[in-house]
Order: sequence, then structure tokens, then C-alpha cells
Amino acid sequence: KWDMITMDFVVGLPISRTYEAIWVIVDRLTKSAHFLAIKKTDGAAVLAKKFVLEMVRLHGVPTSIISDRDPRFASEFWRAFQAEMGTKVLM
Repeated sequence: KWDMITMDFVVGLPISRTYEAIWVIVDRLTKSAHFLAIKKTDGAAVLAKKFVLEMVRLHGVPTSIISDRDPRFASEFWRAFQAEMGTKVLM
């Protein structure tokens, strides 16, 4: 189980199959990472769905997430989504 994770985006990439960014999610203990192809325009709801399908399914619900102050992670929707899952969001 990944308890503490960090997240950030890699942007400015050439378009590949309609995606132009990568969402990087790293487990702080093992330093293992997942790289998810996303669109720069994907909002918090799209990211939440991907998070459940790709991360929670494989690693369970984390206890804490550290991210930058990206508007998607600072949004009320994202904070409420994580609060419902019992995850502490740190920026």
C-alpha cells in the first residue's frame, strides 16, 4: 500500500494520441512511480476518476498526498474528494 505520495505534472510535451502532459505520482517510501498520460485541460473530476481507476485500484487509498499548488489540486472538488476518502492533502 502506498501511504504517502507526491504528485506533479510534466507539461510542454509533444502531442501523443491527444495527450500532451504526464501526471507523475510517486510513493515517498519506495520511490516507485506511476506516469499517467493526461490532457492539460483535464479538470479535477477527470483526474479524480483516473486516480481511482489507476492508483487506488492498485495501491489503496493513501493517507497523505503532497502536491504543488496547481489549481486542480487546490480546488474545492479535489479537497472534498480526498476528504471523503480520508486522505490528508498537503501543499
